[in-house]
Amino acid sequence: MPTIKTLHARQILDSRGTPTVEVDCTLSDGSFGRAAVPSGASTGSHEALELRDGDAKVYGGKSVLKAVANVSEIFEALKGMEAGDQRAIDRKMIELDGTPSKTKLGANAILGVSMAVCRARAVSEKKPLWLSLADQYGVKLSKQVKLPVPQMNVINGGKHADSGLSFQECMIIPAGFDRFSDALRAGDEIFMKLKKLLPAAGYSTAVGDEGGFAPHVKDSAEAFGFLVKAIAEAGYEGKVKLGIDCAASEFFAGGKYTVDGKSFSSAELTAFYETLVDRYPIVSIEDSHSEDDWEGFVQMRAALPQTQLVGDDLLVTNVSRIETAIEKKAVNAVLIKLNQIGTVSETVDAIALTQKQGWNAVVSHRSGETEDAFISHLAVGLQTGQIKTGSLSRMDRLCKYNELLRIEEELGERAAYVSPF
Repeated sequence: MPTIKTLHARQILDSRGTPTVEVDCTLSDGSFGRAAVPSGASTGSHEALELRDGDAKVYGGKSVLKAVANVSEIFEALKGMEAGDQRAIDRKMIELDGTPSKTKLGANAILGVSMAVCRARAVSEKKPLWLSLADQYGVKLSKQVKLPVPQMNVINGGKHADSGLSFQECMIIPAGFDRFSDALRAGDEIFMKLKKLLPAAGYSTAVGDEGGFAPHVKDSAEAFGFLVKAIAEAGYEGKVKLGIDCAASEFFAGGKYTVDGKSFSSAELTAFYETLVDRYPIVSIEDSHSEDDWEGFVQMRAALPQTQLVGDDLLVTNVSRIETAIEKKAVNAVLIKLNQIGTVSETVDAIALTQKQGWNAVVSHRSGETEDAFISHLAVGLQTGQIKTGSLSRMDRLCKYNELLRIEEELGERAAYVSPF
């Protein structure tokens, strides 16, 4: 197997115009891989550190030149290592950093290298990235290879928009289809219906960070009402479900949750979600409670055992926190974000533990994205069955969907689309 010959990092801009890290990797056989690191707006306090420079005079303190420089230090440790063992490469970087949250080198520097090496190795192997990832981590692919069911954030709220909506993401989930391409088409047609319904009701169709509309609706009920109507008018009633990313840590303060102008205790919030599930075709709820409200999540799972209950800020793609959630029976699905933990191997470990438990794994983008479609390949290669990568506008979102279309075409008759809902 070829060895790591060069690593080069640069500062680029993400979809919000905020600096982020991009890394190029060249192997000794000339194979080349490039990767860009995403960035979140609503971030869990337990995530690995995204290293930024903090100089208010440069990009408002958001520049990442320290992380870029740290890639040179990482290269000194990795040069000459065989690219065929991703775990060894990732382990070396974790040891070099030496901190629990990657605070020395920065998770953004480490992850950029980790992803770029994966890409270069796939080129060297003459394999698509998804297949290289599957082979690297021992995933036994069946004759039928699953394409992920997308969760499409078509109405943005919370920290993703200035709409005033408490919930961060109101999503459509095209579940009742036989092919990914058909599901994507349904999502797009619903989005276009929504684009007509909102102005007809006097609302703006300006979009938020993840490409969804950001109307100043009165409350969550009105938002879900628009989605249900758009689904029906597009002709997909019963085939397309709803999901919520509540991001409840963002509306939790002083021991209370404030949603739609109303104050709830943890138990009262659970009861509120029950009413929403009874009223609307909601099949997935993410971060229903604040990131350290373990009891709230346990109550949710007891109250809504048939609903997919996803931990994001609660679990931050961290094996240790997922193990705690398993012990407490806190959720039944895990959101998977590469930059929450900082290496591809640790991300895969989180997916594997989730799948071993029989829970669902949902590979996810961040609100600050790039044109990198690595997560599309990760979802297919690790057979997670679900992906969350935004709405049907903004190329930083659509590039992930487009890559999945290419993978589906490449797989041909082997491509499968299997909904968990």
